[in-house]
Amino acid sequence: MEQKNRLVIVVAIVALIVAAICASFGRVLFAANTPEVILPSSSADPGDISAAGSEEQDFQRVEVTTQTVTGVVATLERPSSYYRELTVETFWSGGSATTQVQIWADDGWSHSVQTLPSGVVRHDLTGNDTTYYWYDGSQQYQSAPADSKSSDLAQHIPTYETVLELESDEIIAAGYELRGDLPCILVEVQRSGSPWFQRFWVSVDNGLLVSAETEEQGQLVYRMTSYAPVQSPCPADGRFALPSGEVLHTAGE
Repeated sequence: MEQKNRLVIVVAIVALIVAAICASFGRVLFAANTPEVILPSSSADPGDISAAGSEEQDFQRVEVTTQTVTGVVATLERPSSYYRELTVETFWSGGSATTQVQIWADDGWSHSVQTLPSGVVRHDLTGNDTTYYWYDGSQQYQSAPADSKSSDLAQHIPTYETVLELESDEIIAAGYELRGDLPCILVEVQRSGSPWFQRFWVSVDNGLLVSAETEEQGQLVYRMTSYAPVQSPCPADGRFALPSGEVLHTAGE
């Protein structure tokens, strides 16, 4: 009887080892055949969110829907170093205003230069958890604490990554769309309890916000556009200095 019990134990141990080997081998096979999500380049057909899908067996065509868009947006990443220009427009009953913005960004630092509707030029330099701001012609500057959204706020643009924090029913539409001839992920948002309806167009080429709109009660109140080519990395003469001439950061270093 004792010998029989030992035989049963040995058989059970062997079975467990075989099962573990099979499970491990199965996971390797599964990982090797898991399709990869590929976003389209600027030359892709606007109707296909995965241009590579028809050519490579390892790539999977992905539809951008309200259910999948947060996962797609999560794959996008802004460049760490770039220069670009954008236009911000605000609208109200009987009028509008336009602000032109230049932005230099490099390694966590950003410097935005806004030409306001009045013609006044404002500077916002953000880095190391601090924002410094001043106006052209002045040697004086002010400072304030900064966080991850401070740079976008200084440019008067929404931080589109906040869509990752939304409830699924707050994203009312999503898809792939050309905006200013640039391939983008489109997200339409109606936050619970908010009177604002928002649209975001995010570049699939560089992860930057190409355009955004806000409506209130069906009326357009805000629009941002940035269709000009992006320079990446940031030019070596990128300006990260206070009006006194003190250099806080040098692009590329």
